[in-house]
Amino acid sequence: MISRLLAVQITRYCSTEIIRQNRSLKNLLNSTKRNKQNNSKNIKIMKKAKYLFPGDYMADPSVHVFEGKIYIYPSHDWESGVEENDNGDHFNMKDYHVFSMDDVETGEVTDNGVVLSVEDVPWAGRQLWDCDVAFKNGKYYMYFPMKDKNDIFRIGVAVSDRPYGPFVPEKHPMMGSYSIDPCVFEDEGKHYMYFGGIWGGQLQRYRNNKALECAILPEENEAAICPKIAVLQDDMLEFGEEPRDVKIVDQDGNELLHSNPHRFFEASWMHKHNGKYYFSYSTGDTHFLCYAIGDNPYGPFTYQGVILTPVVGWTTHHSIVEYKGKTWLFYHDAVPSGGKTWLRSMKVTELEYNEDGTFKTIEGLDD
Repeated sequence: MISRLLAVQITRYCSTEIIRQNRSLKNLLNSTKRNKQNNSKNIKIMKKAKYLFPGDYMADPSVHVFEGKIYIYPSHDWESGVEENDNGDHFNMKDYHVFSMDDVETGEVTDNGVVLSVEDVPWAGRQLWDCDVAFKNGKYYMYFPMKDKNDIFRIGVAVSDRPYGPFVPEKHPMMGSYSIDPCVFEDEGKHYMYFGGIWGGQLQRYRNNKALECAILPEENEAAICPKIAVLQDDMLEFGEEPRDVKIVDQDGNELLHSNPHRFFEASWMHKHNGKYYFSYSTGDTHFLCYAIGDNPYGPFTYQGVILTPVVGWTTHHSIVEYKGKTWLFYHDAVPSGGKTWLRSMKVTELEYNEDGTFKTIEGLDD
């Protein structure tokens, strides 16, 4: 358990944490240009992306097919009045709604209302960031990151008999949990949680699952910080093992460096296609959705390319689901709010595979 003193220490930004946190626009544009050149034959110009709930600000959609329907579990953005910063204090997320839909083509969704609020959670501090939901033995388990009373992110669990909630939270966060962006993936009867995010997600404040006295980001020529994975216990309420690193490597088997514009930042997602495991993620400050492919849930995963180029708004967070014979990419941007990065709106577009199992890259600004 982290002491209150240590909690105060690690919530402060150290000089090593703020170094290099703003990549130059020139580097970002050059990276985008190179990506277009390298993938010119595989670019999909996105013309049919749909906003799913433009009347309110919902982001970070986690999407699953339950009981034959699409269920969407997003975070809920509220105006905060807080100045934008790298710690994420301007994100004011107080509750979760659940949305459902029968036909992705129409973009029509049903809002099933609030299913969990900050006030419902005994250990709550603030900020209900992106969640995910898994099903086992007749129960639906919601996994949510939230800051505790010491402003440290933990991952909690809430349970429901129905995919549309409401969800009842456990009294305590998962033992040994930290950081953000839980994604739960079922494979051959086991459930695996992927999680982690740097900067505001606090992953840089840990090494080997232990809290550091001061957050440390790697040097440019060092390996990037890895997302984490752990199999869950049979009861779905705790880790069944110590979380491990998820290695993302290049074609030569070398880990992606911290300076690589396609390295991991946040927003883990896992899906399986033709026997291969697709680990997709956001690169954060370079604003791509990227993916890597492996042979098992633990990886390593070999980097393949960009799914989605930058959109309006700082963050990019997504999920990928197959439904009625098509593959769909759910994500968000900040166009309806006029580019306010903390007020985002859900979108969906079709995602297409190439014959070799790679994705056609989607141009995020061409809709």
